[in-house]
Amino acid sequence: MGDSGAHAAVRNFVDGAFVETGQTWNKINPVDGSVLSAVHEADAALVDRAVRAARAALDGPWGETPVARRAALLRKAADRIEERFEEFVRAECADTGKPFAQARELDVARAPANFRAFADTVSAAGQSSFLTDLAGGRQALNYAVRKPLGVVAVIVPWNLPLLLLTWKVAPALACGNTVVVKPSEETPSTATLLAEVLDEVGVPAGVYNVVHGFGPDSAGQFLTEHPGIDGVTFTGSSATGSAIMRIVAPRVKPVSFELGGKNAAVVFADANLEDTLAGLTRSVFANTGQVCLCTERVYVQRPIFEDVASGLVERARALRLGRPDDDATTTGPLISQEHRDKVLSYYRLAEEAGAKTLVGGGVPTLGDGLDGGSWIEPTLWTGLTNADRPMREEIFGPCAALVPFDGEQEGIALANDTEYGLASSVWTTDLTRGHRVAQRMNVGMSWVNTWFLRDLRSPFGGVGLSGIGREGGEHSLDFYTEPTNVCVQL
Repeated sequence: MGDSGAHAAVRNFVDGAFVETGQTWNKINPVDGSVLSAVHEADAALVDRAVRAARAALDGPWGETPVARRAALLRKAADRIEERFEEFVRAECADTGKPFAQARELDVARAPANFRAFADTVSAAGQSSFLTDLAGGRQALNYAVRKPLGVVAVIVPWNLPLLLLTWKVAPALACGNTVVVKPSEETPSTATLLAEVLDEVGVPAGVYNVVHGFGPDSAGQFLTEHPGIDGVTFTGSSATGSAIMRIVAPRVKPVSFELGGKNAAVVFADANLEDTLAGLTRSVFANTGQVCLCTERVYVQRPIFEDVASGLVERARALRLGRPDDDATTTGPLISQEHRDKVLSYYRLAEEAGAKTLVGGGVPTLGDGLDGGSWIEPTLWTGLTNADRPMREEIFGPCAALVPFDGEQEGIALANDTEYGLASSVWTTDLTRGHRVAQRMNVGMSWVNTWFLRDLRSPFGGVGLSGIGREGGEHSLDFYTEPTNVCVQL
């Protein structure tokens, strides 16, 4: 990555070597607005080199590497990440501004877990086989062989950079693919640091490549347009996912998309109030609302509506905005001034639609050199309906609207009234109703009395504008491998 001081260089990684280019941009620290690093932007020629290197590695030694050896390398990578754990924490928090505590407990902790989980998955994966009866008493043996998809473009967002990067790279490499990674321009550091780790543990040159840049007319477009790419896995906005689909459509390349969400919580009158408030505080405000799974619509059964509203306001006011390395900090800034402008535009739209702002609604004054950062107030509203834009469009900030409902059917209908379909949460002490309502949510993931609880073997993904396909455990193998059926007449 370069030296660890101010204005450190963040370089591309192609065919086993770090590469500088003639064009850089300044990565801005979202905490205070200072310049954090100079990032080297990949041009079309460098992206082409990366794809060609990935193809050569796929057709060369990596393609001949046995599953057991690939799994062993993933486990070594997990060990090495843990050995360099605090280095990853510092890099992740510098790029994002999130608290060290969160990065230690979630973002960086999940990286080695992802590598180990997919090492286990690919090691245990079997192949299907069956006998087919033919005319004349003969039989045929059919069995399927999973082959790597090929060279995979891995495009990851800025909200959980290392977690989502390893969530894709681990299964891709476990299945024998090679990858070209395009991190977000806002969070280039940990993808580059991971290149060091994979090189250190012996992953061959060309297997893991990193190209830095932006979307249109930059590395993102150059990568997705490249004819040498065999598939694209992307996590990010629905609009960008749609643009990628248009790019790869002429070549009919497979895609795996985890896109935006406008997630709902449905809170019934019999819910445990303290547990529900604790869960909603996490689901609305975690990572400053910058998680695709965060809750932006909270539907509360009328008898406890005021209790939930006042309880959430109290908890929102208790959040502590501050520097990432301060143990008292619970909430960091938004990723950039540009993103803050977007979120603030929805704060204004909510007011124009007649919302009552219960807490927040603007930009805080923090002092201590922080006011040049991308800070925003955690915000809650009442008075909005499903017809209002802040209730229909993903905001991706620390905010939610609270809406009362009466009967179960109304709550379900309100929650499902959206073009998105990523996640939901249902809060009730009646587990029969919990099961019933959760299954009726038009989403890929439906929690009951919890949020963000994940078994890495379970399917992860959404429906509608929230994505295509599923990731997790053997579900990831469906994208990262191509099955070939072999039929032998006996």
